[in-house]
Amino acid sequence: MVILKTDEEIALMREAGRIVAECHALIAERIKPGVTTLELDAMVEAHIRSRGAVPSFKGHHGFPGSICVARNEVICHGFPDSAPLREGDVVTLDTGACYQGYHGDSGWTYAVGKVSEDIAELMDVCHRSLLLGIEQAKIGNRIGDIGSSIQSFAEGYNYGVVREFTGHGIGKDLWEDPTVPHYGPRGSGVKIEKGMVLAIEPMLTLGDWRAYLDSDGWTARTKDHSICVQYEHTVAITGNGPEILTKL
Repeated sequence: MVILKTDEEIALMREAGRIVAECHALIAERIKPGVTTLELDAMVEAHIRSRGAVPSFKGHHGFPGSICVARNEVICHGFPDSAPLREGDVVTLDTGACYQGYHGDSGWTYAVGKVSEDIAELMDVCHRSLLLGIEQAKIGNRIGDIGSSIQSFAEGYNYGVVREFTGHGIGKDLWEDPTVPHYGPRGSGVKIEKGMVLAIEPMLTLGDWRAYLDSDGWTARTKDHSICVQYEHTVAITGNGPEILTKL
């Protein structure tokens, strides 16, 4: 069941989203070769708690960290660890904050030092595909319009569009209805209404879009070990169009 949010609830989610955006600003300043994702995780958790919120991910279904880490061929849901980041790595860091009972959620891909041109282009196209998807998140459209715009744009560059993991509704729960695929036909799915809040998070690969899970039951990797990147915003559907909540 899709839960529509009131203006008052969206105001709380806007604050949750701002806290998440602050975390990403701190990560952007700190990330470099030699830093570990455990260090970034501790920094993010401390900031979230200093703002009167709690980390959305920590303890969620047993997840151990405040950030999900997707390094190189990892698609999503990797654990923070003590392995230093290396020059040329590409890593997606996804985090969420729960403020007064409402969640904000955003993932962002970071280049560690200088990355290759093909990875830099993949990152650029993925970010642009997110913005195209957000443009379709407006009253009267359907959820499939979001995924169709992302898929058609990304596949125009011959990138893989991950199917196994999708966007989602968000509110009092971190994952709510509706499911938001980043692929599929235009005009399909639930009709978009005022008061919906969606986490839109396309994941694109340099190769095969198919995934497999590590033995930890969490970490998802590309089947062919090709690089994967992701960008995600929490977006409210308003009478004035889509509003990105996870921004400064």
